[in-house]
Amino acid sequence: MALTDQNPDELLDYRPDVSVPDDFDAFWRRTLAEARALGGAVKAERVTDRHLLSTVEVDDVRFPGWNGEPVAAWLLRPRGAEGPLPVVVTYIGYSGGRGLPTDHLLWSAAGYAQLVVDSRGQGHDTPDRGEGDGTQWAAGFMTRGIDSPDHYYYRRLMTDCVRAVDAVAELPGLDAGRVIAAGGSQGGGLALAVAGLAPDRVAAVLADLPFLCHFRQAAQISMEGPYLEVTRYLRWHSPHRVDTTFATLDYFDGVHFARRATAPALFSVGLMDPVCPPSTVYAAFNHYAGADRTMTVWPFADHGGGFGRNTAVQMKWLRQRGLTPRR
Repeated sequence: MALTDQNPDELLDYRPDVSVPDDFDAFWRRTLAEARALGGAVKAERVTDRHLLSTVEVDDVRFPGWNGEPVAAWLLRPRGAEGPLPVVVTYIGYSGGRGLPTDHLLWSAAGYAQLVVDSRGQGHDTPDRGEGDGTQWAAGFMTRGIDSPDHYYYRRLMTDCVRAVDAVAELPGLDAGRVIAAGGSQGGGLALAVAGLAPDRVAAVLADLPFLCHFRQAAQISMEGPYLEVTRYLRWHSPHRVDTTFATLDYFDGVHFARRATAPALFSVGLMDPVCPPSTVYAAFNHYAGADRTMTVWPFADHGGGFGRNTAVQMKWLRQRGLTPRR
């Protein structure tokens, strides 16, 4: 991969005109209203002893997501901590699920609560019933239901992610006014979606190397990763499905969610990232509506970004904004 897909100076001002559907806001209002109208209980079971942890409390959570279907999550918090705690709602990278609680001990070690949200169909604990066509041409989730915005996979997953933030208010010991939407790659794109769809419920955004941004550009220049599923699909279906495919993806583009998000946001980008090319990250960042937005640049990084060093940057950034556990 070249150092960047554009000159670094050009990236700073890269604000592409990404087409937005006329009914984008109405589509998402309808989608979320339908999911919320179905209701459903948020359930949490204490499972700390199963995982032999002595400093962290763990709850196995189920909350209603898309179509009222139960979505799995882990809730971790420091043992004995007095709430209400700020909560990092964590969304997972592509092809991953919530895993095990022992995979997610960092934020609780720093004093935060953390809600780790399973990705339907990608993890093992939240199935996806699937709709539409496309998967016969490219293995994965990027083309599942891509024939229509109503059928598209990410309509269901993004709804789950917003409903996870809704669930925070029903879980004891959490501060629903200090919700931090966070994730890397797909998780970063989902965090942006939640910030744009529920701006009144998100206090900060940590979007690390975000995926799901500027789809047409990504499908044209990505060298590795899930965007190539769209490229392969269109290779078989060009030219007759090109416009309809991107018309569907326009409803799920992080650029549009960024335009509607107002919470303080910390992005990161790897300038040698072949999976989420830097221009796609800057497209969302430069359109971000919130006045408090910061980009962490890793000049020689691929899709690993700053690895563990990025966490230290995030914690310092949160501290500067008063989003730390009360001592």
